[in-house]
Amino acid sequence: MDSLQAMQEFLEHVLPLLIDYPEEMVLTKQTSGKRTTFHLKVRQTDVGKVIGKHGQTIVAIRNLLAASAARPGEKAQLEIVE
Repeated sequence: MDSLQAMQEFLEHVLPLLIDYPEEMVLTKQTSGKRTTFHLKVRQTDVGKVIGKHGQTIVAIRNLLAASAARPGEKAQLEIVE
């Protein structure tokens, strides 16, 4: 399994556990060279749950993504789409 697929599976597993309406979650990815951006769309009331208190949850998820992408020399980021 390549690192991008592993990162996507990680996000698809963890993010629904954080929110109230996982059936409305849409996760897409956009790859450009060695940079991959995951776009997360959730219900407006769930955005705060993904971000967490003082942004701690989203920072932790982004750090895990960056760390897992760094090994194969890639970059990955997570953006919340309004």
